[in-house]
Amino acid sequence: MFKFVVLCALIATAAAVQKQGARHHGVSSKHYSGSVSATSDDAHAEVTRYAADVNEHGFEYAFDTTNAIHATASGNANGEHKGDFAWISPEGEHISVQYVADENGYQPSSDLLPTPPPVPAAILKALEYIRTHPQYEESAPKTLVKQSIKSVSRNAVKGRRF
Repeated sequence: MFKFVVLCALIATAAAVQKQGARHHGVSSKHYSGSVSATSDDAHAEVTRYAADVNEHGFEYAFDTTNAIHATASGNANGEHKGDFAWISPEGEHISVQYVADENGYQPSSDLLPTPPPVPAAILKALEYIRTHPQYEESAPKTLVKQSIKSVSRNAVKGRRF
């Protein structure tokens, strides 16, 4: 029985090595040709280009895959990052996003990101009116508040109840 289990394990190992070797030598793999199309077999996608550099001034990396995924990024020692990434959606649409991340936060830009609606003209007019007509503080309410505080303090010192 032991010999049978060892023989089965050897056959399974040989089959796995043969299958993996064929995939690495290009027999059954799909290669990225620069065209923008996704393969239906994303689980078997391979990296076609990879570059990375990390040093005391920052970092840079870039990669592409056989299923049309692309990403690049760079950053410096001040925490500022910029980059882009792209892929093909299941509907076949090319998705591309560029971004900057700095002291102002993460700022992506893409044609596919939603944008806020325009501000209505009435709101813009009201904001302009507020900007050009600042509010003036009246001195009377402040005076009344100060007088009330003084009278409460005097009554508390004299032991009176309110």
